[in-house]
Parts: sequence; structure tokens; C-alpha cells
Amino acid sequence: MTTVAAYAAPSAKAPLERTTIERRPVGEFDVLIDIKYSGICHSDIHQARDGWGEGIFPMVPGHEIAGIVAETGSGVTRFKVGDRVGVGCMVDSCGRCDACASGREQHCAEGNTPTYNALDRNGEPTYGGYSTHIVVREGFTVGIPNGIALDEAAPLLCAGITTYSPLKRWGAGPGKKVAVLGLGGLGHMAVKIAHALGAEVTVLSQSLRKKEDGLKLGADHYYATSDPRTFEELAGRFDIILSTVSAPLDFGAYLGLLRTDGILVNVGAPEEPISLNLFSLIGGNRSLAGSLIGGIAETQEMLDFCAAHGLGAEIEVIEAARVNEAYERVLASDVRYRFVIDAATI
Repeated sequence: MTTVAAYAAPSAKAPLERTTIERRPVGEFDVLIDIKYSGICHSDIHQARDGWGEGIFPMVPGHEIAGIVAETGSGVTRFKVGDRVGVGCMVDSCGRCDACASGREQHCAEGNTPTYNALDRNGEPTYGGYSTHIVVREGFTVGIPNGIALDEAAPLLCAGITTYSPLKRWGAGPGKKVAVLGLGGLGHMAVKIAHALGAEVTVLSQSLRKKEDGLKLGADHYYATSDPRTFEELAGRFDIILSTVSAPLDFGAYLGLLRTDGILVNVGAPEEPISLNLFSLIGGNRSLAGSLIGGIAETQEMLDFCAAHGLGAEIEVIEAARVNEAYERVLASDVRYRFVIDAATI
């Protein structure tokens, strides 16, 4: 075992503090990653504060990890020391079920192993990217192309794949009208990716406060959802609406913005349940779907796509000691658009 520095929440809702954790020895098919940057996702806050149920503490959050390979196991063939690599939301799966066999490890029948706040196959807690090093199986490590700076690449390991996967699956591209609901950590990447795919992109946000940003990121249109006229003007317009917000919404109202056969895909995860009048779906033959990150191969595809199109996250790099301040600013929507921890400061 190797002792490394980390930032952890000692208990639910407690401020994160500097500590040390143990990383397992590098096994035959493992890589040791010298973490350079770790993004702060809203889901880190949900879990560190028990918003999605009882967590495992102490908890080291972080599933947007970018770094450099420092050591490889004897059986590793895809990576070598010095390679630029990333780790996303999961670090293991059964590898045997239909989902794993089809490259959708996130839907593993036995449950994938999240990067943190979980138990690994040996029953030990997993610790995430708010640390200096991590040991990960080769099969759950992806290569970061040279065309993306490591700090801008870190949020792609969650925000990038979470938005890329549903946009590709439901055919965002030329001739399609795509609405992105919410312009935050997820939403800003959805705008960039949908634009790069060739779709006509509209941002739907509570206010017009970020309109200038949205247009610069690639949006063609920008509307305030606080204005009732928005729902009248945009009724029946969109082929795809991608909801990236983590608060309860009136999904019926947004379903009314879809064309016949349109789809509203939710990637946000509110802590509270929602209610829905099913006539909102039936009336226009519309669909409501959810999407969970992406598999390892698709995550690599997303990184290669982003590199080819010059896409990285819009970030604010912070020292690790500011993580609690960053959490409060995320909750206040005071970041444009993703905090990234400089692991050298841990």
C-alpha cells in the first residue's frame, strides 16, 4: 500500500479537509496515475452531503481525473509511463454481463464500481480524484489526446461524456434543433458538443445573464425560461432537449417544446422526485429518457472528438485548500463553468 495526500469529507455535510489515504499496490493490469487535475462535479457535492443517500465516509470525491502514468503493471499493454490519461466516473465492472460485453460498462448488471463512495471487489472503499495519485485498472483508463490541455480535459471525464453520449445516441447533427436546458458545468459542454456535431443549438436558462457566454460557446439562440412567452414562442420546436439541471422541473412544460416524436433526455439528477402528467408524452408521441455517462470506449471516442474539434471545458483552476469555497460557489451558480483542483496543491 502507498500513502498519498488527499482532501476528504470526514462525515456527511462536514467540510472537506486535508488528510492521507492508502492506495493499493500496482497490480498486473493496473496503472498508477500521478494526478495533475481533478474537476469538481455537482455530484461530488450531492454525495459528500448525503444528498443521494447514505455515503461512505471518510469520502474523497472526484471523478474527473487527468494525469500522467507513473507506473504500469507487467500486463499493461495500452499505456506506458509518461502517457497522458484520464479516469471518469467508474473504475471497474463485472466484465461478463451483456452490458459490459457491449461496451456499456456503466450499465453493468452487477453494478459498476464508482470511482469514489463505493466498495471495490475486495470490499475496500474507493477514493476519488481529490488526491495526488490513484491506481486504476488499465481497462478503465482512457488516453487524453495531445490536443487538449490536461486541466481543460479533466471535466470531460464526466461533463463531456455525460452530454456527448445522449447527443450522439439521439442523432444531434445537421438539420436537428437541439435545446440545452441549463448553462452550467454540464450545459456548457452540451452546447459546445451539439454545435460541433452540426445541430442548431438553443440554450434555455432561467435568465439571460449568461446569454453572451452561451452564444460564444456555440449556441444559435438563447431564451429565458422565467419568461412565459418563451414557452409560447418555442412550442413544438425541438427535436431534442437535453436537461442538465439538478433541480426539480416542470417536465410537462418542457415536453411541450418538443416536435412530434421529439425526445427530452435528462442527465441531471435532482435529489427530489418529480411529477408528470403523462398526456404531455402521449399527446405528441414524445419521449422522456435518461442517460448515464457512457462506456469506456465511448469516453475515448468523446475525447478524440473533442481534440479534433478543439473542445475543452471552460474552467477555473483552484488550489485544493479552496475546495469548500468552491462547493458553495457551485451551489450559488458562481462558476463559469467548472472548477478544477490543481493536484500539486494537495
